[in-house]
Amino acid sequence: MHPLQLKLKPLLSDFVKNGPAGCACSVTHRGNTIFEDFVGLADTDTKKAITSDTIYRIYSMTKVVTCTAALMLYERGLFLLNDALEEYLPEFKDPQVYRINDRGEIYISPATRSITVKDLFTMTSGLTYPGDANETERHVAKAMEILEQNNALGEKMTIRTMSESLASIPLAFDPGTQWHYGLSHDVLGALIEVISGKSFGQFLKSEIFDPLNMNDTFFRIPEDKRGRLCSFYSLGEDGSLTKNTEMDVHIQPNAAFESGGGGLLSTLYDYSRFAHMLANGGELDGERIIGRKTIELMATNHLTTANNQNLNWNYLSGYGYGLGVRVMVDPALGGSNSSVGEFGWSGLLGTWVLIDPKEKLSAVYMQQMLPNFESYHQPRLRSVIYGAI
Repeated sequence: MHPLQLKLKPLLSDFVKNGPAGCACSVTHRGNTIFEDFVGLADTDTKKAITSDTIYRIYSMTKVVTCTAALMLYERGLFLLNDALEEYLPEFKDPQVYRINDRGEIYISPATRSITVKDLFTMTSGLTYPGDANETERHVAKAMEILEQNNALGEKMTIRTMSESLASIPLAFDPGTQWHYGLSHDVLGALIEVISGKSFGQFLKSEIFDPLNMNDTFFRIPEDKRGRLCSFYSLGEDGSLTKNTEMDVHIQPNAAFESGGGGLLSTLYDYSRFAHMLANGGELDGERIIGRKTIELMATNHLTTANNQNLNWNYLSGYGYGLGVRVMVDPALGGSNSSVGEFGWSGLLGTWVLIDPKEKLSAVYMQQMLPNFESYHQPRLRSVIYGAI
């Protein structure tokens, strides 16, 4: 029996006792699945168990797929990382920035430079998510609300309509000067469409999902697979789980929005194949998806001391940020037994991926709950996995 069986099974059971209705985890080392477990329920009403064919909303774990897809086009010489974004998406020409003067007044002036393609990868573009922390976030919230309202009225929201809407809003800061988590990878999806000449979803299917036999990874849930979709629960302060379907509009069969930042559905099996392809230097079962040296570039910290001030989520201590992924740069600071260069990301509902090319190790964890407990779950998963190899 592999040591992981003794250590990881109890941890997953502990997670389910104190949080999600169910979860699943798979660990692959040097091409072999050394651990796989499915715990608890995919639906509490029907008592349907989490199984190997359960489908999950992976939200921001989509970002790793999007950035891999874009880097495949980079490898074909179709763009350079330092190219100005406006060369491909003209709507981003002459960007403006919201600024605050000495009297605390907000004003707008031109950005010091264009957004580069690399700025999209590294979240240094000045684009944000909707929110209330700054003027850009407030205007993005209004713009997204209008797009969603129009979508409900039949005017389909697409990544290109979203990109054009975002481009009309002044940025939160000059490109390259700060790291700020936001809609950069959604715009990267629009860039992939323009450069490849295919819809974003078509490109992912033909270039990544089909070659890797990822038959259950897509933006929209097919009717014949709907019964396999894991229910998503909100956790109450009393520990109660309430089913939440409010965020499922863009996964319906008639939706058109393909979010590069958070739109994919996948299974533990499918995403594990994708993750291990990256851990294995870009190739799996004879299918070469991306080059080893490109993965090295992806998993290099691209942030500087000057623009790294916002990557300060406590559980990401010790990590920098590469081309769309967290990258371990200081295991001592992070209290981590993982390798320098270990990389990955996580998703809104608590999903998580770890990729380590040095050890040819990958791990994927799936659950569907908010709050997601990621700062409790994910460092513990990492500690246990590395302690057993």
